[in-house]
Amino acid sequence: MDGYMVKDTRGTSNKREILGTRVCMSGEMSSLEDIFSTNQCPTAVFTSQGTDVTPNGDRGVCKIVKQHGVEGEKPMIGDRVHVHYTGRLLNGKKFDSSLDRKETFVFNVGKGQVIKAWDIVVCSMQKGEVCVMLCKPEYAYGSAGSPPKVPPNATLVFEIELLSFRGEELLEDGGIVRRIKVKGEGYNNPNEGSTVNVHLKGWCGGRLFDSRDVTFVVGESEDVGVPLGVDRAMEKIQKGECCLLYLKPKYGFGKEGKKEYDIGSNAELLYEVTLKNFEKAKEFWEMDLKEKLERADLVKQKGTQYFKAGRYSYAVIQYQQIVNWLEMECGTGKEQLQAIQALLLVAHLNLALCFLRLREYSQTVENCNKVIDLDPENEKALYRRGEARLLRNEFSMALVDFKQVLQVNSFNHAARSQIAVCRRKIREHNERDKKIYANMFQRFAEHDAKEANEEAAHTNEEEEEFTTVSLKEETGVHVCYGCHERLQSHKLKKIKRCSYSVLM
Repeated sequence: MDGYMVKDTRGTSNKREILGTRVCMSGEMSSLEDIFSTNQCPTAVFTSQGTDVTPNGDRGVCKIVKQHGVEGEKPMIGDRVHVHYTGRLLNGKKFDSSLDRKETFVFNVGKGQVIKAWDIVVCSMQKGEVCVMLCKPEYAYGSAGSPPKVPPNATLVFEIELLSFRGEELLEDGGIVRRIKVKGEGYNNPNEGSTVNVHLKGWCGGRLFDSRDVTFVVGESEDVGVPLGVDRAMEKIQKGECCLLYLKPKYGFGKEGKKEYDIGSNAELLYEVTLKNFEKAKEFWEMDLKEKLERADLVKQKGTQYFKAGRYSYAVIQYQQIVNWLEMECGTGKEQLQAIQALLLVAHLNLALCFLRLREYSQTVENCNKVIDLDPENEKALYRRGEARLLRNEFSMALVDFKQVLQVNSFNHAARSQIAVCRRKIREHNERDKKIYANMFQRFAEHDAKEANEEAAHTNEEEEEFTTVSLKEETGVHVCYGCHERLQSHKLKKIKRCSYSVLM
């Protein structure tokens, strides 16, 4: 499962000189410096030695490999790449360099963040590779140029070193990473509730365990044995796109695994997914309130089915749709308003319970708060918020919640038990704090005592230094260094505590 990330190779590659001065192993033109130091036109050099890497073969982008990379994968569309580069005009004038800035250049391939030539050539490179490329104006800055450094219709020469690349993280937690093999069509993507037709292949530890055409509803892929990660990625995939999806266990088959595929607990998965076609579901702004209420009731039932089956992530998807459809609605009358609030209350309560099962306690508290905003004395919301806070070690806040539950329903024995748990946890926490602070203060006291002893010893040394008076002979006369008085007795070698040194 390490294929989606290719690390920086600078620490493991052979020693090489700085970009622009490398020695070519083949003995040909070795660098930008070599190309521009000859009498030969750079265009002619690339014509004779370069490889055309353009998709249509028009020689608009040619490259010469100067340092071969490590055999293996190459960047794909959407990958985040790190490179070093130097760019020059055909006259040899340097107009840009990441080396001069002493920082790598980072961009996402195929997303229009760089000139066309870069998207093309980087996808042809391997990690650690160094190449020199020539790109014609239509693959660079075109007729506009890039003032003030690049004039209009300029042909450019770049030297590029590919340091590392990594797939696109579709979620903040990095649990789903996508790498696009074939770019899709247009900008229309499936949405929640779309019916999609895909061809997929699944691997676990290099073993192919699934290969089929399958149709499912986005948000309900569990029904056809397709993991959550594939389902969640569908909204990012375009028609005709073929991509690789690297799934962490949470977005694969989780702790349970998948017996029918002989996949154990907490396995990482790799899927290749091709979106062949899809039928988009209605967006919420395309539905009137009546339709939203009808569909909300249906997805509530679907969410309850998933919850009972222990598929909490899928239940969350269903309940969240109710919130998305209705949270901004207020209806045209009291009856509609009550229906909206009732569905929202149920959705948030059920979301809170799902997130509690998923151990996402912040989300639990957030959804309970939404319920309490609608119904301040909602017993279930107060209790579930208390549970989440207790599990987050917020014992005092949890205690308040459980006490409020008893105010609503004095016969809630579970809340009474939780109050006892909270009080015990608070006592234990206070005892731990007491011991920690006692030990801390003891260490501070010992440290202070040690410093005081050292200071006292140092003071005694200084006092001895001042109270023991040295004598200096000056033509038979002794002088006290402490008070600088001349001493007539040349036999006296030391004076203990002269008046000056006592004052010191």
